[in-house]
This record gives sequence, structure tokens and C-alpha cells, in this order.
Amino acid sequence: MVGLWLWLVGQRLLLWGAASAVSLAGASLLLSLLRVVASYARKWQQMRPIPTVARAYPLVGHALLMKPDAQEFFQQLIQYTEEYRHVPLLKLWLGPVPMVALYQAENVEAILASSKQIDKSFVYEFLEPWLGLGLLTSTGNKWRSRRKMLTPTFHFTILEDFLDIMNEQANILVNKLEKHVNQEAFNCFFYITLCALDIICETAMGKNIGAQSNDDSEYVRAVYRMSDLIFRRMKMPWLWLESWYLMFKEGWEHKKGLKILHTFTNNVIAERANEIKTDEEGKGNDTGSAPSKNKRRAFLDLLLSVTDEEGNKLSHEAIREEVDTFMFEGHDTTAAAINWSLYLLGSNPEVQKKVDRELDEVFGKSDRPTTAEDLKKLKYLDCVIKETLRLFPSVPLFARTLNEDCVVAGYRVPKGTEAVIIPYALHRDPKYFPNPEEFQPERFFPENAQGRHPYCYVPFSAGPRNCIGQKFAIMEEKTVLSCILRHFWVESNQKREELGLAGQLILRPCNGIWIKLKRRNADES
Repeated sequence: MVGLWLWLVGQRLLLWGAASAVSLAGASLLLSLLRVVASYARKWQQMRPIPTVARAYPLVGHALLMKPDAQEFFQQLIQYTEEYRHVPLLKLWLGPVPMVALYQAENVEAILASSKQIDKSFVYEFLEPWLGLGLLTSTGNKWRSRRKMLTPTFHFTILEDFLDIMNEQANILVNKLEKHVNQEAFNCFFYITLCALDIICETAMGKNIGAQSNDDSEYVRAVYRMSDLIFRRMKMPWLWLESWYLMFKEGWEHKKGLKILHTFTNNVIAERANEIKTDEEGKGNDTGSAPSKNKRRAFLDLLLSVTDEEGNKLSHEAIREEVDTFMFEGHDTTAAAINWSLYLLGSNPEVQKKVDRELDEVFGKSDRPTTAEDLKKLKYLDCVIKETLRLFPSVPLFARTLNEDCVVAGYRVPKGTEAVIIPYALHRDPKYFPNPEEFQPERFFPENAQGRHPYCYVPFSAGPRNCIGQKFAIMEEKTVLSCILRHFWVESNQKREELGLAGQLILRPCNGIWIKLKRRNADES
């Protein structure tokens, strides 16, 4: 009887404990919810004075106004920046998330020049499963330490070692384009992209994957599919939760793609590390980490030897993060810039003739590889690339999450706001670029660029978190373009409105870049 009584008391205590736990959890959840609502209401009140496009509704904000299609959304955003060019910044609520769009140099500087506002937008978290916390996605002390370690690897004298690879792959591209000479217009976008992919693979990893010869390789397919999946997920809040994402077909594709990408990179790193170890053992006291005779130097070799201030080397995982980051950032951006350059040169024959004359001055009738000295002499081509990146910046918009309250153009913008920089609109400010839609490489002659606001042109971002690979990108673009233009004359009849601009992670023409090729000869220049 006593045992039964004790059991009943025990059960009563368990029930009371469970009820208390439930009540406590409920109270905790309610408290958290109230804090979120209070924070949301406070930001709503703080941001009320900032100009906006239309009335925002509680919780959903402007989400119902936003176009779901990537091409239409980008056009809508650009239309807003044109319509509200006169206001210093523009407020949008994406659901409960506040956002300010910045497209005037003085206000862009307030964010990009800050040594504190270096946190990437929350949407970059969707890149972390692939890229980990490398240069693109990390922040704070980890980013500062990694940036300091890696900056020397992008010195121009080191980049010159990659010129052979760029020349070889550019020549493969030219040979592939030969079949289009004096034929109908064709879409050159994919040709250029495969060339850029081959270049970044061999320069980043020392691995020749032959994408131009075999565009059906598993790794090539995985790179493209992963980029597509990540952007789709960024646009779909219902796919943000990891456990929920894995219930969809795309989630499984994402998981499978990650395995392919990481396995490939891990194998290349292990293979290269073993080669270096073998080299060192064979040299006895000579412990240099020079590549084997038949192995070209790659960024990977530099990553395997780089050390921090305490003399610590990067871990295998950290090296993979950076190699994967180079792969992700280093092919689509340069490929887009080269494609847009061909489109603009093909649409502006008078500019192409000037490039032609410069190529003759530097190379004559020779078909020799491009050297570092040649690149320095191609000053007009350099201006062509800069003007191309003004009109069609490879990254048309990027975002930072403000980690503290700040003042922009007299308006207080609260911590947690997404500050979206829109280079596509910024580069069209008539205050700094009169007749902004016209293609005028002369804008970037030193005498014409003098005195221009340093933040009115940011194709590689700017400030402490600017793109570490911009010298590499310009070198590749000049090398590939000079190789193409030494062989062919380019024509393009596409109108701007026919391009179908989509500002995803990269500024792409949905309808491709369609050009005609003719054999280049002296008469045309």
C-alpha cells in the first residue's frame, strides 16, 4: 500500500514537473517572440524617415511587390534606383528584414570604407556548406587573419607565373572558335565560361580538367549545378531551414553536389601535399616546396606553404575552403566580363578599331604568347575592360549586414539592416559618368579619371573588404581578349533590350551573347 502511494506521488511529481517544463518552455518561447517583435517595431520606427518605394505592410513589408523571377526582380530594382535617383538611399522591407539600397558614391563609401561594417549579408550563409568560412564568407578576426596571410599570394610577380596557363587556354578557345568564322551568329557565352573554368582550375589547383575539351566532366557539372542551387535557395525562404531543405529533391542534389566538389578538392590537396613531401625528402637539407618538374605552380602550392604570424600553417580544411572559394569566385566573374567586352566591342566597331591598332603596335603580325610586358602596354584594352565593368559589373549587387547602428546621408540606419550596394546603378550616376549608357573607354584615361570620387566605381567592391583577386581577373581578361582579338573581328547586332539581363550572383544575359566572327586583317584596322 505504501509502495502504491509512493508510486502515485512520484507520478504526480513527474506530471507537475512536465507541466512546469512545458510552461517554462512556452514562457521562454513567448519571451523570445516578444523580443523579436519589439526589435522589429523599434527598427520600423527608427527607419520611418528613410525614403521608400511604397507603403510597407507589417511583417510582409514589400515582399508582395517583389517580382519572383530573377530577371524581372533585377529590372524592378534598377527601375527603383532610376526613379529614386534623387534620394540618397532607399528603404525596402523584405518580409521582416529591413534593407537599404545604396547607389550614390558618398553613401556607398560610408559602408565600404568602414573597418567595422565587414559582415557579409546573411544570404552568404548558404555558400558555407560549399566554401566553409574562407575569405568570401568569414568575418571578424578570422577574416582579418586569413586576408593578411593570403594577400602576398596575389602579388603581381607571383601572378605572372600563371600567364602560360592563360595563354594556352586562350589558344584552345581560339581554335574552338575557328569553326564560326564567316558563319551565322552564335552564342559565345558558354565557350568563354569553359575557358575561364579551365584557367581557374589549373591556376588554383594545378589540375588540368580539360573543360573546353570535355564539358561533360562530373566536376564541371557539379560547379554549375551548385551555383544554380545556391541562388535558387537564397530566393526561397521556405528552403532556408536545413532539415526542411533535405526533404526536397533540390536538397538531395545539393548534398550530392557537395560530396563531388569536396571529394575532388580534397583529393587534389592530398595529392599535391604528398608530392611536396616527396620533393622535400628527396632534397635532403633543401626543404623548399618547389613543384615537381612536370608540375606547374598553383595557388594551392602557396596555400600549402603560407603561415600566420605565429608560424602556423593552414589546416587541410582551411586550404580546401580557400581553393573552393577561388573556384567559385574566379571563373564566372571573369567569364562574364570577357563576354560583355566582346558584346560591347562587337556593337562599337570604332572602339574595336582602336583596340586593333594597339594590338598591332604591341604584337605586330606575331602570334606569340602574351607576356607581362605586353599586358602593361595594352592600356587602351585596359580602359575597354574598365568601361565594360562599369556598364556590366560582373557582380551587379552585393550586401553587408550592419553590425552596429550607423548614419548614412543623415539617416540613422539600425544594426541588423541589410545594406545593399548596387554597382549597376552606382556606375550610371551622371554626376560622375555623363551619358552613362554610352560605351566610352576614354572615361578611364588617367586625365579623365582624375578627381573622380573613389567610390563611384566599385566593380571589385572597395575598402578593406575589396576583392583580393582583382589583379588576377584583369590579367586573365586582358590575356584572353587580346588572344581572341588578334585572330578575329567581332560583330554584334543584339540590342540592349534583347539581352535579358538577370542580376543573380553574376550579371548574366538570359538570352546569351550572340556574335559573328570574321578573320582579322590589317584592312579592318
